[in-house]
Amino acid sequence: MSGSLTSIYDSVSYALNLHAKAITLLQEQTASGNRVNRGSDSPSEAYRILGLNTQDRSLEAYQESITELIGTLQISSTVIEGMASDLADTRTLLTQVVSGIQGAEGQKRSAEKINSTLEQVVSLANTKHANQYLFGGSDTATAPYVVEREDGYITNVIYQGSDEARLIDVASSVSIEGCHVGDDIFRTRDRQAPEFAGITGAQAGTGTSNVRGDVWLTVEHDGTNYHISIDDGATFVTVPDGGEPNQAVTDSRTGRVLYMDTTGINRAGQEMVRVPGTYDLFSTLISIRDTLLNERSLSHQELLDTVDRAVAGVEEVRSLLTQADVATGSKLGFLNKLKDNLGDMQFDTQDEVTRLQEADISQIAIDLSRREVLYQMSLSVVGKLMSTSLLDFIA
Repeated sequence: MSGSLTSIYDSVSYALNLHAKAITLLQEQTASGNRVNRGSDSPSEAYRILGLNTQDRSLEAYQESITELIGTLQISSTVIEGMASDLADTRTLLTQVVSGIQGAEGQKRSAEKINSTLEQVVSLANTKHANQYLFGGSDTATAPYVVEREDGYITNVIYQGSDEARLIDVASSVSIEGCHVGDDIFRTRDRQAPEFAGITGAQAGTGTSNVRGDVWLTVEHDGTNYHISIDDGATFVTVPDGGEPNQAVTDSRTGRVLYMDTTGINRAGQEMVRVPGTYDLFSTLISIRDTLLNERSLSHQELLDTVDRAVAGVEEVRSLLTQADVATGSKLGFLNKLKDNLGDMQFDTQDEVTRLQEADISQIAIDLSRREVLYQMSLSVVGKLMSTSLLDFIA
């Protein structure tokens, strides 16, 4: 008898406890609006929800990175466009000089305009956005360009940024260059054979020179031998009798070498040597400015010829900037589209989480009502069972 009553009590307690837990769970779902509030509610769906939430946060982070990167690239594009426009103006100015309509004073004014352009582009090359330099590659904390001056004029512009671009993760396994390597944007790298003006008779040698841009060749004759220099007379190399087909001449200021065929040298003088495919934005403007200031005392015609040849260097750099601007525009188009795609993916992810997690309130109300009825019925049955006495069994 005792065993039977104990068994009945345990069974009833267990059943009531199950109903109470079910009612509590349904009430919690009603209050929170979520069908899965903890892992134990539905382990498989809880695991899926955790994964989707992680994906949602990742997509949000990528979109924030893309938004920041778009802003950075838009400013970079504006800077590059401005530089290209400055070079177009410089080309127009040089065309006017070559036409011969300017006198010495006009050429000096043109030199001052180009000097102002030089100051402007150096400043633009050191543009900073969001506390980061845009053209220093992965080194965003240091100004990428430093200048050397003499008598207030810029005589050299040195790149001190990183040779590696700063890459930004914009999607899984997808990285985009955020801060450009200035030395790639503002300097061409398609070296060709040096071109001599033909004034002194010197020609290009067979060796691979590493001088860049415009180089001034100075040839002097002491009555017996020719002496040549590419560092404005700081150092000279003596040409042996008959010359050499591949004579190396070093610029003592930079350590760079120009290989020349000196067998045809026939007169002293100065001439500009062009090295196509090696021009950079800053040295090109410096060279043109100095030519217009005519510190080498060129004749009027020599100066015009030199400026005419320098136009090709300006056009080379301007073309490089145009290519860089087009490439930046392509990146912006890609990023805008990618951002939209990631936004769609995030919406789908959030929708899936909602589908898995949110409760069907109408269904819960039905289930809760049913459970409460069952609970009340169970209490009624328990009341009758627990009121059974010894007389009931005797009867």
